[in-house]
Amino acid sequence: MLVRPTAARTTTPLSLLVAAALTIAAGSLTACGGSSGSDPDTVRISFKQSTDNSVKVMDTYLADIKRQFEKANPGKKAELVPIKAPDSEYYTKVQQMLRSPKTAPDLVYEDTFLINSDITSGYLKPLDSYLAKWPDWNQFIDTAKTAAKAEDGKTYGIPDGTDTRGLWFDKAIFKKAGLPEAWQPKTWEEVLSAARKIKEKVPDVIPLNVYTGKPAGEAATMQGFEMLLYGTGSEGGSDPLYDGSSKKWIAGSQAFKDALTFVETVYEEKLGPDVSDALDPNISTRVRGEWLPQGKLGINLDGSWLPQDWLPGSGHEWPEWSTKLGLAAMPTQMGQAPGKVSMSGGWTWAIPSKAANPDLAFEFIKTMQTKANAQKWYVANSGIAVRKDVAADPAYVGAQPGIKFFTDLVANTHYRPAYPAYPKVSTAIQEAMEGVTTGDASVEEAASAYDEALKSATGDQVVEKR
Repeated sequence: MLVRPTAARTTTPLSLLVAAALTIAAGSLTACGGSSGSDPDTVRISFKQSTDNSVKVMDTYLADIKRQFEKANPGKKAELVPIKAPDSEYYTKVQQMLRSPKTAPDLVYEDTFLINSDITSGYLKPLDSYLAKWPDWNQFIDTAKTAAKAEDGKTYGIPDGTDTRGLWFDKAIFKKAGLPEAWQPKTWEEVLSAARKIKEKVPDVIPLNVYTGKPAGEAATMQGFEMLLYGTGSEGGSDPLYDGSSKKWIAGSQAFKDALTFVETVYEEKLGPDVSDALDPNISTRVRGEWLPQGKLGINLDGSWLPQDWLPGSGHEWPEWSTKLGLAAMPTQMGQAPGKVSMSGGWTWAIPSKAANPDLAFEFIKTMQTKANAQKWYVANSGIAVRKDVAADPAYVGAQPGIKFFTDLVANTHYRPAYPAYPKVSTAIQEAMEGVTTGDASVEEAASAYDEALKSATGDQVVEKR
């Protein structure tokens, strides 16, 4: 899903960690100087380190939590195990580590995008016995709690925040195009109309970015397609991707075709980036690091976390962003209630089933998830609070421009169907998007190909909704 972002680091080189993970089957190596259980007083924490060397948000935060944990627990140590890799590689490396007690960490950072796959594979430990004795769990909002709950009804991860999505727009470009500074489109057509006006009046910029295709990965599915698909229904309507009553995935829907038609229109009318740029795996980095700061993009359908790349010390400081950019909610297709739509995901902290020190790992979670530490993380990571006490704190609401806007979207947000087949379904969506983006497939052809891929990905667990 989504990309998350001076700290104490482990002394073990990353290359040794990766090598250990890749040779689990052979059993010839162990990670970080021995098996996970070699020291009952040390908790090992694996996390995703940013591939951008200038972004050290997670490193800095965890170094502070490590210090607090060791001070509060004399004789206990926390060992940070960073994994520096793009999302897809990180998922693979984590799963390889989780397979053996020799390489499994005690605590691991899990994307809600894939946590259910790891739950189904038996890689993670249910946390219900810990949660029953942890009063702070009552502060977490119900929708966030479901992000790491499996079909067996048990909870396998603690969310460290969530995110929402909306429209970012360049106020200077809007002014040149004759568009209002306080812009809030009411329908999809109004979004396209604004993009067309930018193309006409400010031809040297990209009017509208909608992530698309397999190279963009989950960003295409979630920031792009699902922001459209989940805006096709009505307030309180059923999930357009998964039918909860029959427990089947939905094929053949008009809503799916309508969302594809929007994507097709963006690229067919050249309202979006050049197709070669749209299908560049590094497009999200270009959006945040080049196009928006340099005034080259009019409208960007994207997530709440963007400012983390622009904060002081990030390496890409852009303190003016809050005055240069405007924010608008993504409207529903026809303006139907509730009038706006958002998608939410996020990451969780989970304890591997093969962890040597699970009790110590949960103590580390409790240190991370005090109100003060959770609030510190939400602000540093440009995240959205999943604790009710933080969300109600004026210090959090006013900590950074945009926090209130994106937090308010939680009321109208949706979560992806948290089932093991979802990653394959997501890939099928990306393929359909790519087909209409390049013009290699019509909407009907791409939708038909998706239906077939969906049946294969889910073992034919689909329901037809024509």
